[in-house]
Amino acid sequence: MKTRYFALVFGLLFLIAGILGFIPSLLTPAPSEGPPMAVNSYYGYLFGLFPVNLVHNLVHMALGLWGIAAWRNFSMSRIYARSVAVIYVVLTVLGLMPGLDTLYGIVPLYSNDVWLHAVSAIVAAYFGWAPVAAVTTAGETTSGIRR
Repeated sequence: MKTRYFALVFGLLFLIAGILGFIPSLLTPAPSEGPPMAVNSYYGYLFGLFPVNLVHNLVHMALGLWGIAAWRNFSMSRIYARSVAVIYVVLTVLGLMPGLDTLYGIVPLYSNDVWLHAVSAIVAAYFGWAPVAAVTTAGETTSGIRR
């Protein structure tokens, strides 16, 4: 998959995930023994697996719109992929640290979100830093394939 299509696919997935987080019937209530959250709006587990809240959903939607916008251009798609990789590595590390796994009660980053963020970071890093064939003056890549 090309970097541009990565940006489009991830953008659509993030946008859909953000929208789904606002559908109450898809959320299971957060357990009472879970970490306390300062932002309780739409706080629950999406599909019973992934902790989300209002801020989490809005961030997903913003990343989704950014990915869709970046899809138009290779260099913007590459910047998007690299940014997602860095952001999601940071979120993975924060999700593993007690006390920071909710960003001070603002965004839930614990539970299944940790491995999902890690996988997302790895995929984004691949598309963000994967080698790209050089383009010749005739518009062909060094492998003979037109871009």
